[in-house]
Amino acid sequence: MIGNEVITIDGLVGSGKSTTARLLAQRLGFRHLDTGAMYRVVALAASQDHILPNHEGKLKKLLEDLDIELLSCSESDIVILNGEDVSEAIRRPEISRIVGSFADQLVVRNFLVERQRGVGKFGGTVADGRDMASVVFPDADFKFRMVADIDERSRRRHTELLSKGIEAEYLQVREDIHRRDIEDASRDYGELSSTDDIVEIDTSNWTIEEQVQNIYSLIVSNREKIKS
Repeated sequence: MIGNEVITIDGLVGSGKSTTARLLAQRLGFRHLDTGAMYRVVALAASQDHILPNHEGKLKKLLEDLDIELLSCSESDIVILNGEDVSEAIRRPEISRIVGSFADQLVVRNFLVERQRGVGKFGGTVADGRDMASVVFPDADFKFRMVADIDERSRRRHTELLSKGIEAEYLQVREDIHRRDIEDASRDYGELSSTDDIVEIDTSNWTIEEQVQNIYSLIVSNREKIKS
């Protein structure tokens, strides 16, 4: 498949995967699928309705009535929940702290994975998240995994929050990311069963532009190999 691939970018919290995926999608003329934003939308909607992660019946009803739109723009993605722009609300620290609990729920995962596969089924998609290559798109044309050291990831997330006018202490941000790392590592889904076809990229010392260029170059190079 040339020019209409499914590209997955998995990675650690704060590794730059969402921004890189968005900019790469723009460069390729693809759609960007930010699956993390979808889980954050569920966490936000549930918190607004005072629904706890273990309230399976209420969660199922919430999901049935949920209208999520992901709109790609040049500067950032816009996330719409039931007609309301929640792009910034879903990134607040209090949502970051609870999103993992909702992502752990089978009813949530099944619902969102089906939606995600529906978006990517015609190709031309750059999808980022935690289990894109292993669960959602195991047959993706290109698979990448982004990592970075925790201090750099914490610095990036802290800077991002402050730039959006969200008050946050660096040490609290680092603690939250460390906790998320532990939670992600202990989950029984989305594990990388094989790394043979996944390219791991350490972004600790790279700018976003360098991350995008590196992945873009790898894709173009592979396309040339397929042509020849």
